[in-house]
Amino acid sequence: MSESFAAGGVAVITGGASGIGRAAARRAAQAGMRIVLVDVNETKLAETAAELGGVVGTQNVRAEVLDVADPAAMVALAQSVETSWARPTLLMNNAAFFVAGGAGGILDPIKNWERTFAINVLGPVNGVQAFLPGMLRAERPGVIVNTGSKQGLTNPPGNPAYNTSKAAVNAYTQNLARDLREREGSAVSAHLLIPGWTTTGEAEHRPGAWLPEQVVDYMAAAIGRDEFFILCPDEETPNETDHKRIFWNAMDIIENRPALSRWHPDWKEKFAEFMGRDLP
Repeated sequence: MSESFAAGGVAVITGGASGIGRAAARRAAQAGMRIVLVDVNETKLAETAAELGGVVGTQNVRAEVLDVADPAAMVALAQSVETSWARPTLLMNNAAFFVAGGAGGILDPIKNWERTFAINVLGPVNGVQAFLPGMLRAERPGVIVNTGSKQGLTNPPGNPAYNTSKAAVNAYTQNLARDLREREGSAVSAHLLIPGWTTTGEAEHRPGAWLPEQVVDYMAAAIGRDEFFILCPDEETPNETDHKRIFWNAMDIIENRPALSRWHPDWKEKFAEFMGRDLP
């Protein structure tokens, strides 16, 4: 059984200054872990580090203003953490970029695509490349969590760059999990966190959304059950609805339907009928 928040462990959390990352850091502090917060927002990072320092002591919190798209910086951080503290027991690759849809859609400027992939895809890859070797050498189990998105599974129109990046995170993390499962002597597991509608950043909390703390609690319980896909519901969308949407999307391939048939006018009524039935 994997444990994400283990007393005496070291948690490295990217995108840790706000939202789900900050909620995970708070949970880690409550568990008595040492915490490395990574973010590009220096102000929020300092505020979160100060808050956590009041729980576990300032000597047990590191705040690193760092771009996860920089592989050399990530490797240097991993070496520093291992030298001064210990190898991580939790690596949470949570930093994300460009949640809102771009004005250009499929023709968004190439710089937007490059930055989206640099953070959302290469960010987790850089985190794993930097920290996994040490985690494999450690004498205690470790957990890696990559934050994905339902948009990487169901691919709704409106944000192709973000959807494509999160689809890549899904594929990458599945390969990572299989590698760790088959690697002789590995005590490290990998998990894909797939949040639902969550109030993050400075957004006002709205009825139907989950709070970041609810996502982290759900994540911790799922990891405790050794689950790979951590598909979070929210107050508006239960898991059953997500399962149906994911199943329909997969059937587009099997039945050779039009791309994204869920949003095709000729398939609108069939999709509505499908959603009204139980899954086979």
